[in-house]
Amino acid sequence: MQKPSLSPDQLADQYINFLLVEKGLSANTLAAYSRDLARYFDFLARAGRHRVSENDTPQILKHLIALRAQGLGTRSRARHLVALRGFYKYLAQENILPNDPARTVELPKSGLRLPDVLSVQEVGRLLASVSGPKPTDRRNRAMLELLYAAGLRVSELINLKLVDVNLQAGFVHVMGKGAKERIVPFGSLAHQKIDDYLQHCRPLLLKNNTSAFLFVARSGRPMTRQAFWKILKLCARKAGLQQAVYPHSLRHSFASHLLEGGADLRAVQVMLGHTDISTTQIYTHVAREHLKQVHQEHHPRG
Repeated sequence: MQKPSLSPDQLADQYINFLLVEKGLSANTLAAYSRDLARYFDFLARAGRHRVSENDTPQILKHLIALRAQGLGTRSRARHLVALRGFYKYLAQENILPNDPARTVELPKSGLRLPDVLSVQEVGRLLASVSGPKPTDRRNRAMLELLYAAGLRVSELINLKLVDVNLQAGFVHVMGKGAKERIVPFGSLAHQKIDDYLQHCRPLLLKNNTSAFLFVARSGRPMTRQAFWKILKLCARKAGLQQAVYPHSLRHSFASHLLEGGADLRAVQVMLGHTDISTTQIYTHVAREHLKQVHQEHHPRG
């Protein structure tokens, strides 16, 4: 564990001295590294973080994105990351930190591409825009709430079966890319919208037909990607959102808002399905109750 008495500045002094004595770097290089580290520590301090830790990967990424927003070019951001990677590697080698959080962060090549992320307020406006008492309106509310609540891909959303949703437990079973399964919790607001849809709207849309799919169009036909895309575009327009909103925007926002709220990066990766693990491995490595607690504590609509 990191020594609690050492501030980031003190750790940086140790690292710079190591580079001077052990690596023999020039005075100009050492000065540049010192400035880059000081800028990073200022970024951490503004975020209320006054210590470095093994869980700083999201902070490193956010810092690089902030540098890009401030106009720094690719080469300058790459130099910043070289300084950070060397610093964290040194801390791990000296057993000041148990793990190196910068080891998986890649150097920017053609620039970091910012995902399409909505703010919490913009997501709230988008979800509130779906008004009206019609069964299709209430279905659309349930679809948007679940898309954001569980960070689903649109293909995963429209292919959900009735048996995939456990309202009582607050989990949805998802078949993702490559036929990889995952279990994702969703919050109370999504629960309310889905329950309302199932109780009062889905039977009317089915019109005496049957369907295994959770979300159906008129006469019980399955929802299509194109139909949902039209629904989302209309809702974004009604919400007065200026930027283009895509189905993946809510998935990006789901992950971003959880991380910004302090959620564990590993848990978010599992909920997004970005790791090659099966449902059994989800139970093995991250307990269901832990995922549900993380979601409830950190998701804006949990």
